[in-house]
Amino acid sequence: MAIRKIVTLGDDVLRKKSRPVVKFDEKLWQLLDDMKDTMIKADGVGLAAVQVGVLRRAIVIDVGDGLIELINPEIIETSGEQEGSEGCLSLPGRYGIVKRPNYVKLRAQNRKGQWRLYEGTELKARCFCHEIDHLDGIVYKDKEIKEVTAEEILADRKGKDD
Repeated sequence: MAIRKIVTLGDDVLRKKSRPVVKFDEKLWQLLDDMKDTMIKADGVGLAAVQVGVLRRAIVIDVGDGLIELINPEIIETSGEQEGSEGCLSLPGRYGIVKRPNYVKLRAQNRKGQWRLYEGTELKARCFCHEIDHLDGIVYKDKEIKEVTAEEILADRKGKDD
């Protein structure tokens, strides 16, 4: 497994639409393993293959309840609404407020090509949408309501904890 270089905003690859994965082989498994290690090293909760320069519809996510690998993900249902802060490993040091569904149901293939259903609310739903957007050449800045600083995010979270 290897740590891959994360592509940052300004690189044209981030604006391209990723192609479906058709081969479920060791090359894909290596990519997924590398993406997981890269995401963990960068202290992220999600990473799309395009963010490491690979135009394939593959995502890894871990919001604290275990790693999820999503190949060729398709959102099939959403409900509710949430508004919250997002950052991105491809936009280091930047944050914004984005409106997303509060619930997301999707179907995706696993590393062996088997289709599965996945559901998430709150942070997981946000992460699903954020990473799938990457596969379509969209970054959160395209949907941002307003930019915020890390200090504003911390102050907001502190206020909610009090």
